[in-house]
Amino acid sequence: MELNKYIDHTLLKTTATKNEIEKLCEEAIKYNFYSVCVNGSYVSYCNKLLEKTNVKVAAVVGFPLGAMSTSAKVFEAEEAIKNGANEIDMVINVAKLKDGDFSYVENEIRAIKEAIGNNILKVIIETCYLTHDEKIKACELSLNANADFVKTSTGFGTGGATYEDVELMKKVVGENAKVKASGGVRDRETALHYIELGAERLGTSSGVEIINNKIGIGY
Repeated sequence: MELNKYIDHTLLKTTATKNEIEKLCEEAIKYNFYSVCVNGSYVSYCNKLLEKTNVKVAAVVGFPLGAMSTSAKVFEAEEAIKNGANEIDMVINVAKLKDGDFSYVENEIRAIKEAIGNNILKVIIETCYLTHDEKIKACELSLNANADFVKTSTGFGTGGATYEDVELMKKVVGENAKVKASGGVRDRETALHYIELGAERLGTSSGVEIINNKIGIGY
């Protein structure tokens, strides 16, 4: 197993500078990570730095709250793809889900997937705010809307990925979508266990530490 190819090397903090983004890309190239995951304003820069490599660019949309309008998220996704992103990690409208407005949540996911075409869409359901039944529903809505992945967390909520959540999400989506664990994935043992539970991608800022079998800090 190539552990490095499961990793979306992530830098989403508010204070991320251009130099830090450049370092992120250099590390992604060195360790041959699957992708870098960044905020929209850095997509074109990452695309330029990575254009002659196999490392993909993932951009977050509606991040981290998910509370903006659908049209704003669609625009953000379209612009990220235009600027060179290969994948979109979108945050659902958590409040709409908790209100039981399931058609809103599903239609928003579908609108973004349609806007980005064949590019990969990962749906962040922010499990730390959801009940057991809401987690199941969020996964089902993502499937209905043709999302490619369901993802646990932004890393900016009250909690990140858990083994129980990844196991549940994989059970719901089966072979119809993939699962990404993110938030608190900081060491090799944890990363490997998520993969054993069915995660096919890991979002972490500790990719280098994971590969080198050290303990990371941060996202």
